[in-house]
Amino acid sequence: MTIIFGHRGAAGTFPENTMVSFAAAASLGAQGIELDVQLAKDGTIVVIHDETVSRTTNGKGAVRTYTYDELAKLDASYKFGKQVGFCPIPMLEQVLRWLCTNSLFINIELKNNKVPYHGLEEEVVTLIRKYEMEQRTILSSFNHYSMAKCHQMAPDIETALLYKEGLHSPWAYAKKIGAKSIHPNYKYISNAIIELTLANEVEVRPYTVNNEDVMRELVSLGVSAIITDYPEVARQVQNMYK
Repeated sequence: MTIIFGHRGAAGTFPENTMVSFAAAASLGAQGIELDVQLAKDGTIVVIHDETVSRTTNGKGAVRTYTYDELAKLDASYKFGKQVGFCPIPMLEQVLRWLCTNSLFINIELKNNKVPYHGLEEEVVTLIRKYEMEQRTILSSFNHYSMAKCHQMAPDIETALLYKEGLHSPWAYAKKIGAKSIHPNYKYISNAIIELTLANEVEVRPYTVNNEDVMRELVSLGVSAIITDYPEVARQVQNMYK
């Protein structure tokens, strides 16, 4: 069965990468959440997508120039402030602690393709092990060297390759560096490639799928999961194919 990952929580209707968004994704029917991690100045793993705080908070500047205490004072409610009020940037540890109270999967995207956060892989794996989340976690990144490193370091934690444009034989490429799954931009993967990848026992989880017709097509193809800003819409589609 195709499962649903809430992209940055329920980012279509709640402030992305916040605890309120993750809780909303769960209540709207997602079976997993997707989030992004970076390192603060003091080495804390923080949950935020952009390399700067400028778009999603009332602050300015690079994430890596703030300590976590400084980041926690910023309002990450983005364009949903009137709806939800003040929202802090969470720590990854805070999210993992919350996940211990439910059965959701988590896709942790390492945002180290533009900023080479030294030690990010080790710190993320350490936290996953602390909360015994190995079997419920997928690590992903556009930085495929980082995914190869994660696989070598923690072969029991699934890694996934994020990519935007077409890859030749993505199942072979994934297997070569130890990844069990691919996370392609849905616009750049054909039905034939999806079917071949699944036939070669590599999971396929396209992102960011917000159109209901596209959701239906992907679910009918049997993709492993869809990553969406609107888990409530995906849940309706999922129910149609049960």
